[in-house]
Amino acid sequence: MPKLQGFEFWSRTLGGARHVVAPMVDQSELAWRLLSRRHGAQLCYTPMLHAQVFVRDANYRKENLYCEVCPEDRPLIVQFCANDPEVFVQAALLAQDYCDAIDLNLGCPQMIAKRGHYGAFLQEEWDLLRRMILLAHEKLAVPVTCKIRVFPEIDKTVKYAQMLEKAGCQLLTVHGRTKEQKGPLSGTASWEHIKAVRKAVAIPVFANGNIQCLRDVERCIRDTGVQGVMSAEGNLHNPALFEGRSPAVWELAEEYLDIVRQHPCPLSCVRAHLFKLWHHTLQVHQQLREELAKVKTLEAAAAVSRELKLRCQEDISRQKEGEKPSGGLPFFHWICQPYLRPGPREGSEENGGARGKRALEEEEGGTDVLSKNKQKKQLRNPHKTFDPSLKPKYAKCDQCGNPKGNRCVFNLCRGCCKKRAFREAADCPGHGLLFKTKLEKSLAWKGAPSRLQEPQPAGPGEPGGLPEVVGSALA
Repeated sequence: MPKLQGFEFWSRTLGGARHVVAPMVDQSELAWRLLSRRHGAQLCYTPMLHAQVFVRDANYRKENLYCEVCPEDRPLIVQFCANDPEVFVQAALLAQDYCDAIDLNLGCPQMIAKRGHYGAFLQEEWDLLRRMILLAHEKLAVPVTCKIRVFPEIDKTVKYAQMLEKAGCQLLTVHGRTKEQKGPLSGTASWEHIKAVRKAVAIPVFANGNIQCLRDVERCIRDTGVQGVMSAEGNLHNPALFEGRSPAVWELAEEYLDIVRQHPCPLSCVRAHLFKLWHHTLQVHQQLREELAKVKTLEAAAAVSRELKLRCQEDISRQKEGEKPSGGLPFFHWICQPYLRPGPREGSEENGGARGKRALEEEEGGTDVLSKNKQKKQLRNPHKTFDPSLKPKYAKCDQCGNPKGNRCVFNLCRGCCKKRAFREAADCPGHGLLFKTKLEKSLAWKGAPSRLQEPQPAGPGEPGGLPEVVGSALA
């Protein structure tokens, strides 16, 4: 059967999906996808997978995709981050039998994407992207799709989308923010950019950004003309978003935990989902936040969730007639509802002047302001310093530049020393590598039998002699 393309692919393979759950790192795992599908999602993406790791690591493939067959979990699109055409296609070939399309992540704006040179940090490298999409379109049995962020200029964004379409992209998801709009700097997504792209291409387009409730979904489709709408944060705080419902948090938390018992996933995923679902309640009952952060088992996480449910029910029983939600929330804290991310100034005020996430452009390693992780480390150890000038200086390996072993006979790091010692059959006591000594012992051992045969054993029947059958077995 020929590979379906464009609108035919969207309507027949994806069933004309309009309600889409976004690819989210460690957050759109199988259990969460199944929960979302039960509550109105028509298409789901896997978490972003690293193409190079997917190719080389069988366990990574098994944990993230090659799990038990689950007919409920279709249609499904697998998303990869990659920056090499061959590696991207190798990973896609390994995944294509388990999904309906392969998506190339061109939208991740996080610092890890900048370091790894993928996601939104490839959006200026059009020749590379063209080669990646062309090769995937040629080699794969399933369509290739892309998820992008916009440029500040609408014209450039439109040309970018047209280039991807021409290369072979069969469906395009447009997140209406630039790569600089993240965390406290997110701001509002531009539906004008999305609308312009939709008018300029002849393939289906999904919109992403500003989706907090079902009314937003309907308004976005009406205003931009897209075929579907993708939700990430809105879905995490209310998996029933596409149903147009805002149920009690414990209803969805309990359902999710039941699914996890059938389809296990890492506890870190479960904990992260519970933090999102119970976000507003944890602002009220903050002592349970610490307990949830420390849980080590699924049942311990479920116990904290049950305790939160009891606290909410107590709050409901004390509720006065005509009382309104506090904190400017549209609903009381025990109801699933959107989380509106505060801007930089609001975040600083809420945290008593504490600094929010670093802006993308900040250089790493600066000593003027510490990242949140470094602040936590400093709380645990007040004497810890992150000043590069105060860090001890290490002599470098002659070959690779890593710190060399202080007692290495070759002035190398352990990795380089091991290769050289093996190649030359040499010893390095400093690294505990004894290739020469082991070789000499091996040679001595091989020569041992001839020396052992010199003394003649007593014959059978003689004093100290062995039975004939044993002697013949040893001969």
